[in-house]
Amino acid sequence: MLAGDLYIADDPDLAAASKRAILLAHRYGEVYATDPDAARPILEELIGSIAPDAHIRPPLYVDYGAHITIGPGTFANYGLTALDVAPITIGADVQIGPNVQLLTPTHPVDPDMRRAKLEAAEPIVIGDNVWLGGGVIVLAGVTIGDNSVIGAGAVVTRDIPAGVVAVGNPAKVIRRV
Repeated sequence: MLAGDLYIADDPDLAAASKRAILLAHRYGEVYATDPDAARPILEELIGSIAPDAHIRPPLYVDYGAHITIGPGTFANYGLTALDVAPITIGADVQIGPNVQLLTPTHPVDPDMRRAKLEAAEPIVIGDNVWLGGGVIVLAGVTIGDNSVIGAGAVVTRDIPAGVVAVGNPAKVIRRV
């Protein structure tokens, strides 16, 4: 799965890992509502690697959590969905707007393979000092270069180079920063 190979999503071990993540994410949101400091250890248990000064506002939705790396100074606003079937790497000083989706899973185009419940995934890499506007969707296999800005509502289907502004669906570079 982590290598991008086809896999069956309802594997019992994967289901158990997913259930664990759902419960931790829910508990994180509940505790955060009254005591953000007390919620931090729950977030650290959920996320594979998170810098001490990174901040994620709940609700947070993940497949497993364990395959996510979040760098220092990063901030994610409410409603981040990070489906980490493959690794998701978020750099330092990244700003993530509300309701952003980072989607590593893919499904076969072939209907028989989909019916057989086969899936795959490709990693997502977000460089340092990137700003993802509200509602941005980043698809499987995408890398966004350092210092880039992705406009609100954009759907990022291909790699974005460093130091640019990209907007739209599909996201297109409109200028250099």
